[in-house]
Amino acid sequence: MTEFATSHDSETDPRTRMECGVCWTVYDPAEGDPLGRAAPGTPFAALPEDWCCPTCDAPPVKFLRLDDDR
Repeated sequence: MTEFATSHDSETDPRTRMECGVCWTVYDPAEGDPLGRAAPGTPFAALPEDWCCPTCDAPPVKFLRLDDDR
């Protein structure tokens, strides 16, 4: 079962995958975002301030925590 929480959750694990609430693109810290200047291993909370969704340009506030028991 998949559950969502907002990106403002202070208990977000640095390994937690985040999903864009606009286009459903998943940010996986293990993979990073080479186009968004995020090296593999970069937690969502440590992304650059101007980072946005690589697919739809949504701001980080539009992302939701993806709890998928990986």
